[in-house]
Amino acid sequence: QVQVVESGGGSVQAGESLRLSCVASGRTFSSYSMGWFRQAPGKEREFVGAISWRVGSTSYADSVKGRFTISRDNAKNTVYLQMNSLKPADTAVYYCNANAAGGTYWGKGTLVTVSS
Repeated sequence: QVQVVESGGGSVQAGESLRLSCVASGRTFSSYSMGWFRQAPGKEREFVGAISWRVGSTSYADSVKGRFTISRDNAKNTVYLQMNSLKPADTAVYYCNANAAGGTYWGKGTLVTVSS
């Protein structure tokens, strides 16, 4: 069982930045591919971005490309989501998942609110 915990959410003004963190348990964190998703009120959960386990390659949703950056620190079992130039449309609960050999594990999310 892999435990996933997100942190770093909060309330910001449009144009500001936030960095979310996601810690996943397990001694084989470096072998997990990690993903970020978000769910806005009244909407379905959507893909934000992901980072692979092998070479750390990243992919992003078009809506955040150029503004959000995913990175990972395997020594700290942590993946980050750096969010710049935030917009009110980015308001959502942000979830992290860990794709491990035993399955996909989700955190409980962290709320990001962007006001205009």
